Amino acid sequence: MKTILITGSNGQLGGEMQVAAMQYPEFYYIYTDIDELDICNKTEVENFVKRYKVDFIVNCAAYTAVDKAEDDTELCYKINAEAVRNIGEVAEKNNIKVIHVSTDYVYDGTHHLPYNEEQPVCPATVYGKSKLAGEQALLETCKQSVILRTSWLYSSFGNNFVKTMMKLGEERDSLNVIYDQIGTPTYAADLADTIMQIIKNETFVPGIYHFSDEGVCSWYDFTKSIHRIAGISCDVHPIETKDYPARTPRPQYSVLNKAKIKATYGIKIPHWEESLVTCIEILKG
Repeated sequence: MKTILITGSNGQLGGEMQVAAMQYPEFYYIYTDIDELDICNKTEVENFVKRYKVDFIVNCAAYTAVDKAEDDTELCYKINAEAVRNIGEVAEKNNIKVIHVSTDYVYDGTHHLPYNEEQPVCPATVYGKSKLAGEQALLETCKQSVILRTSWLYSSFGNNFVKTMMKLGEERDSLNVIYDQIGTPTYAADLADTIMQIIKNETFVPGIYHFSDEGVCSWYDFTKSIHRIAGISCDVHPIETKDYPARTPRPQYSVLNKAKIKATYGIKIPHWEESLVTCIEILKG
């Protein structure tokens, strides 16, 4: 029985990995967060993987506070880059395969067609730059690694846009939501299942892959769908990015091209609205 170590298990994706694991009982799972395993400590990571004879590491741990990262640069890079290097070096030394989750923020969002894996990266934020540094560190250190870039992640676990819009929609009569930033919402459960399909696949093909749910929308469209599906009555107004000042720039366009992961691993991807229905049903109990 192969052993899978999942880091960052208290987050959105970590929570969904624990749910997805129930569908794959042929593996043994170890779930860790900072209290169980500090991935910033290379010696600790090395001792841990040897003790438990780990075969796969799924790194869900990340510093994701985009605005805060501009001031908290050192910690952001420590978690998103240095810790990933630790994982890569330990994995390479111990013949462990790694699946690492990255982000659409490695692009600046000025493109107008879906980004494929071959297009030049150009992060515009500390967060994006730290995640890119993590990708590069893993590619340099571990030959048997898969990097999954994703976007607009939400889940029934943790804090996210879906939960926030449901809460605000129930508390307020009206909301202003940005309509000129375009991307694809991704249900973390879909990403977790994709990770398990990659692990289960007979052939592990290293490299960078893009994964999000199918379709595109703006944050405004996303909010309207959240409220419609959840049965929330709230007047949602579309506004431009310039009318909603943020500390750091968000990508105006961050749609990801998923052709590579579909062709390589035979992944079937649901439309974002189908998955949103599933998540909201869970949230509403």
